[in-house]
Formats: sequence, C-alpha cells, structure tokens
Amino acid sequence: MKYLITGAAGFIGFHLSKRLLGQGNSVVGIDNLNEYYDVNLKKARLNELNEDPEFTFHRLDLVDRKEIEKLFSENKFDYVVNLAAQAGVRYSLTNPHAYIDSNIVGFLNILEGCRNSAIKHLVFASSSSVYGANTMMPFSVHHNVDHPISLYAATKKSNELMAHSYSSLYKLPCTGLRFFTVYGPMGRPDMALFLFTSAIMENRPIDVYNQGKMKRDFTYIDDIVEGVTRVVEKIPEPDTGWNSDNPDPAASYAPYRIYNIGNNNPVELMKFIEVLEDCLGKKADKNLLPMQPGDVPGSYADVDDLVNDVGFKPSTPIEQGIEKFVKWYLDYYVKT
Repeated sequence: MKYLITGAAGFIGFHLSKRLLGQGNSVVGIDNLNEYYDVNLKKARLNELNEDPEFTFHRLDLVDRKEIEKLFSENKFDYVVNLAAQAGVRYSLTNPHAYIDSNIVGFLNILEGCRNSAIKHLVFASSSSVYGANTMMPFSVHHNVDHPISLYAATKKSNELMAHSYSSLYKLPCTGLRFFTVYGPMGRPDMALFLFTSAIMENRPIDVYNQGKMKRDFTYIDDIVEGVTRVVEKIPEPDTGWNSDNPDPAASYAPYRIYNIGNNNPVELMKFIEVLEDCLGKKADKNLLPMQPGDVPGSYADVDDLVNDVGFKPSTPIEQGIEKFVKWYLDYYVKT
C-alpha cells in the first residue's frame, strides 16, 4: 500500500512511518520542518527514515495549496494519515495565527486532496484537548465536546467537524483520533517528559504547574502507533443505527468515526516525576507554579470503542515507557 504521512518528521509521524515501512508499505512523507522545536531532531528522524528506499520525503507546508494539489495529482495514495499540525496549548496563546494556518487551512487542503483522489481512508490526528471544560471522566467519544479552552483545542475540534462534512458530502471515509499525552523516544522537546529530563540533567529546576495537582493519561508512542495502524485498516462505514434525534458524536450516517487513543490509566504528575527521577538516578528541584491558561487538571481516556472495533488497548506502564525514553535521551544527547 502507498501511504501519505503528513508531519513525517514529527514525533508520531516518524514512528508511524517506521512501522509502515517495516510492514513493506511505501510511504511518502511531507513536513515543513518549522522551528517550533529543534529542527535537528526532525532531521535526525528523517535521516533514519531515508535509509529505507520505500520512503520519499517532500519538504512542503500544508498551507501551500498548489503544491499539495500537485502532490496528490502526481501520486496514487491508498491511505492518508494527517499528523501535521501546529501543536501545543501554551504556544497557541501567543501565536494564534500559526494554528489557523496549519490546522484549519492546511487541513482543508488535505481534505480537498483526498476527496479528489478517491482515497480509501483519511485518518487524522485530533487531541484529548477537545474535551476542554468537560469534567466527567473517563472522557468518552460519545460526550459532547463543544467547550474548548484553548485555540489549539478549538482547531482540533474544527478538524473533526470539517472531516465530517467531507465524509457526508463526498462519502470520504474519515477517522479522527484523539491522542492522550504521547511520550517516548524521539519525543517532542516541548513536552513535559523531555523538559523535565533536560532540566534535571542540567541541574535546573523543573516547572510543575497547578502545584503538581494534575493527572494525565500518559500514552507510550508504540501504543499510539499500534492503534493508528489498526484504525487505518478499519475503514468506517455509515452507522445504520445512528439517530438524528439523539446524535452520537462518535459516529454518523456518513463513513466517519472518532476514537480515543489513551492509556486508560491516569497518573498523578508527581508520580510521573518520581518515576523519572528513579530512571535518571537524580532528584528534581521542583518549581511549583499555578495552573496555566488553557491547561486542564486531568485527562482520562475511555477506550472502549477502540477495543471493540479494532481489538487493541494501550497498556504500556509509565515505568517501562519512561525508562525507554531516558535510555534514548542519554544516548542521543549525553553520549553523542
């Protein structure tokens, strides 16, 4: 099969591309290699992917409509996995236009490319951030999510709505995946695990928001990739039981589905830090701070639909996942 992976130089895009290539597929990856975080890390990911002759990379920005149209016209993709996005909740407070460009305009260009190319299935990254002001846990895809508390979350909710409209209008099979706090080797430097590790190794204090009174459904990258690959093969069909008088947000009369991919096991932030300290063999100097705008106190994924439809439930414990991340970090940053 031939896949288009957007954001291929990103954290999830890199790991997903590796898995698909390892399964004998052909992968075309695109990325704009922006400077939101260390471009050298993105290039290191690409260097590894480029070792496989079935991988082709194009430096493209999703906002460039003509180049995206050209990409689709020159290739016959079976599947598209859209992982490219401007990520980060806090960054959206100071750089809102970047989110509209990448996450709204860019996603529209992908939708147009898919519907004009008879793509078998578009799978796209949403986010647990869409749950916003919701407090009923675990977060279920069957809950209403109309109260985002960051622009980033709003753009991800918008992606779900945009995809549904294309699924309805053009019968384009679309599946949105709400990822929950992904971590692991080759991870994003703006995420907590990476920030904590670098600060502890450099004897700097770590910033712990909400006085550490947070819980997150930390999900290891291999579990995310396993979930994505299974979902790609599960092409959605119209739900004949969908009721327009009582509409289910997770399904549709159109070929459209939404899934959570999370570990289904929220962990207190202080416990997460303790495990990291054990793996590093060093204690952290904690700078306790108030809750930041746009943050939520907890996340907890209900993954029943994922289990029922594709037979998979993420299960990597943080002790194992953090240990693997630390090993990679020390090899990449300390020994090189």
